[in-house]
Amino acid sequence: MTESIRVLAARQLADYRAGTPGTFFADPGRPQLSLDDAYRVQAEVAALRAPAERVIGYKVGCTGPGTRAQFGLDGPVRGLLYDTELHPSGSKISYAAHADLAIEGELAVRLGDDGRIAQAFPVIELHNYVFRGQPPTLPELVANNGIHAGVVLPPPAAEMPWRGDEPLTGRLTVQIDGVRVEEGPMDGVPGGPAGSLRWLARHLADHGLSVRPGQLILTGTPLGLIRVRPGDSIQVTAEHLGTVEATIGA
Repeated sequence: MTESIRVLAARQLADYRAGTPGTFFADPGRPQLSLDDAYRVQAEVAALRAPAERVIGYKVGCTGPGTRAQFGLDGPVRGLLYDTELHPSGSKISYAAHADLAIEGELAVRLGDDGRIAQAFPVIELHNYVFRGQPPTLPELVANNGIHAGVVLPPPAAEMPWRGDEPLTGRLTVQIDGVRVEEGPMDGVPGGPAGSLRWLARHLADHGLSVRPGQLILTGTPLGLIRVRPGDSIQVTAEHLGTVEATIGA
């Protein structure tokens, strides 16, 4: 199975770079992956992307009511964040460079020197909204790195100090072209952002890994994925914590 995982990881990476992610999951008669196998594929892809691309954190996904209902799947799951897929607020994101581009508005945290939450801020997560298996499965989601395709971040100076044990109140809002399209509580994932981090720490420990100081963690969203089109102007606001923006180009 180890050799098969390596072969699949190479195929996954080639498909991702070609803009046709996860073609393996459309193959009739394909071998069934377990969830552990899918995480091994994820790790092998990361090894193939190194050292040119560096893992700088994690995403926790498929936890909030919006994405769980949309996917028909119950997480949580973990994905990897790469330094080459970070975009500053105000960026123009290429629609053509993605497969059925969709976005999520969500809350991210930055870990301090003690490994605890030091800052919290809104982000726009980018997705290749492609599921080839019918029905979709958690192994497909995980092997495709949580269908993650990048993240738009506010400036570092806008990352607001927040400790994970502090109450988190307020609303998370997504606007497109100035029109509010989705809104929900910032703590709408189970246990809030701190609960996502606790789950991630336990999950990583089970795989011989751990979170590290300075890492970026996307904590999940109570909202759903929103398909976007060229010309869309996106704004995600976390009440009291700031705003992040992007436009969708051709």
